[in-house]
Amino acid sequence: MKNITCDNFTEIMNQWGKEGRPFLFILDFELKKPIVIPLEEAAENGIFYTFDNLHNISKQIVTNNKFTFNKFPVSYDLFRKSFDQVLSEIKRGNSFLTNLTFPTPVETSLTLKEIFHRSEAPYKLLVEDSFVVFSPELFVTIHTGKISSFPMKGTIDGSIPNAESKILSDIKETAEHHTIVDMIRSDLALVSTNVTVEKFRYINSVKTHDKTLLQVSSEVTGELPLNYLDHLGEIMAKLLPAGSICGAPKKKTLEIISKAENYSRGYYTGVFGIFDGENLQSAVMIRFIEKIDHRYLFKSGGGITFFSDPEKEYQELIDKVYVPIH
Repeated sequence: MKNITCDNFTEIMNQWGKEGRPFLFILDFELKKPIVIPLEEAAENGIFYTFDNLHNISKQIVTNNKFTFNKFPVSYDLFRKSFDQVLSEIKRGNSFLTNLTFPTPVETSLTLKEIFHRSEAPYKLLVEDSFVVFSPELFVTIHTGKISSFPMKGTIDGSIPNAESKILSDIKETAEHHTIVDMIRSDLALVSTNVTVEKFRYINSVKTHDKTLLQVSSEVTGELPLNYLDHLGEIMAKLLPAGSICGAPKKKTLEIISKAENYSRGYYTGVFGIFDGENLQSAVMIRFIEKIDHRYLFKSGGGITFFSDPEKEYQELIDKVYVPIH
């Protein structure tokens, strides 16, 4: 990837928001290599995006060719070691919810570019020869002074009998979702007023190359001050990292994650988004494949609570290693 990172992303986003200048931003999990560039310069820097119907793709690659996709997940024993470490912290009261993730090596006949073009996902990002994202999860949107967040917590194989009712009635999943929604409410209260939960625990379906997954989301909104366009960078900085991919309480849980995970997340679980000159939309960088030394790593994970079953959490981590191509 070209050296287009910036140290002062908040100042740049603030200034361009004030000027009404469209830009794209890619903010990594630890905010060590944030990227903010004018929207019209994204393609020339090897960055391509799709936000629903908004994209910078001049030519779509269309093919129905069969492909191979094989995953080689971390061993259960290694996962269990980190799981137990996280659960121990939860039992001590240091966290109510911790998002534990692992990298999974994958082998596929597809290139990153082919995955980007063929994946069916609402929020997609390709940084050429570096990583691809096909995310189902919005982070925040800002439209005419209203900020909205859409935390996603809870995933189940749609082929399981009564899958929707099972996930909505599951004690662990319900507790996890309540925790995240409450944290998002607190986060939005840092930058807005009149924070409310507009929708609570609704179902989205995601089709993958080998199954359909059901995922649970909510919608939380708030009202921004009149001069919010002058402070877009500060607003994003206060909200990061996204609550759905770390846990609660955020500060202590981030410390737990850094000890339990034996790798760098990098851009995975960061956020990317677009400011079109008036409104902003962003997505969480989950469903993420990174190219490192000529091999592919698919990074995935899930939320751990006091009620978590390690075997189910391990299976969820594996289920999330997919490409939404069918």
